[in-house]
Amino acid sequence: MSAFHTLGHRLWSLLPRSARREALFGAMAVLAPRVATPEPTGRGPLVLAGYLSARTGLGEGARRMLGAMRMAGLDPVPADLTAAHRQGPAISDAEPGRAVPEGPGTIVVHVNGPMLPWGLLALGRRAVAGKRIIAYWAWELPVLPADWRRGYAACHRIWAPSRFCAEVFARPGHPAPTIVPHPPPAPDPSPLSRADLGLAEGAFLSLCVFDAASSVARKNPLAAIEAHARAFGDDPARVLVLKTHGTGHAGPAWAPVAEAAARHRNVVVMDRHLPRRDLWALMRHADVLISLHRAEGYGLAIAEAMALGRPVVATGWSGSTDVMQGPGCHAVGYTLVPARDPQGTYDMGEARWAEADVGEAAAILRRIADEPGLREPQPFRLPAPDYAAALGVRG
Repeated sequence: MSAFHTLGHRLWSLLPRSARREALFGAMAVLAPRVATPEPTGRGPLVLAGYLSARTGLGEGARRMLGAMRMAGLDPVPADLTAAHRQGPAISDAEPGRAVPEGPGTIVVHVNGPMLPWGLLALGRRAVAGKRIIAYWAWELPVLPADWRRGYAACHRIWAPSRFCAEVFARPGHPAPTIVPHPPPAPDPSPLSRADLGLAEGAFLSLCVFDAASSVARKNPLAAIEAHARAFGDDPARVLVLKTHGTGHAGPAWAPVAEAAARHRNVVVMDRHLPRRDLWALMRHADVLISLHRAEGYGLAIAEAMALGRPVVATGWSGSTDVMQGPGCHAVGYTLVPARDPQGTYDMGEARWAEADVGEAAAILRRIADEPGLREPQPFRLPAPDYAAALGVRG
């Protein structure tokens, strides 16, 4: 690398994160192909573009939509944006994307607002020309960051996974968002036992699942640790498992969680990537899923636990309220407080999110542990989305 490039990279890194985002997304919006006007009918090939090989929530959502569309009799062309948007490392066995056919049709772009123009640029002008563009967005706060504004000019329609998200995305002069929930998960656990996972066979097992690289503050594992400690102290027969990954990218936000977990001998931190079927196995062995999140756009882990028939103890606010329909769901009360996120993603002073009632959560955990009937498997799958109706191809 030349001295000029080295200096340029250093100067770029010295800019505030907000300035870097604005410069990057502004440049992409200028370079991106313009969507067709008036809105095309959408007749023609269906394309699903997104992070189809990324180990992220957005990647998992895109993969699930791809599979569900196929199950519904549609034949979407997969277009993987993982590498173009630097969302790696990629899943090694992911289905490769394909070239987007030119001409009329519909592209469902499974990336959030600020990234949408960049997504269209990665797909290419010829691929985008003449097509109807549907953006599939998810967000966890009742206020959108300013840099989402560019996404509205880069799509004709918006799909949202929950009522909460649809209300956030509604904007005068743009068609009302359509609620298209994630498809219900189909459990597929591997044969791993508790012993294989390094967990005690006879213990009451609470499970908290989150990606530390996304936002530790939003997922709020500290509240799960506190609720578990209030409910059970350090009882070795009552174990809390924090299943996470990406702690090395969480910065200072991870240290308080690691310190809190280390103070309790019955809290286990499982910091590693698990193949999808092994993660299903871990969920199957849990007695309860605990998610004292501060905000969710949807709540994939909650839907997965319900599909396995596991009880769920979760904050009763935001997008997860759409998901918590199963017989074993226990909504925890909350108060709304200013959103503060050391990792920066959700640090918006004008926005508020939920602070779960830890004492109430602890009482629910004790009740589930003391009453075996509350742990009887009660599998519940959410209704499948009607993609054909949502697409509403005209003409």
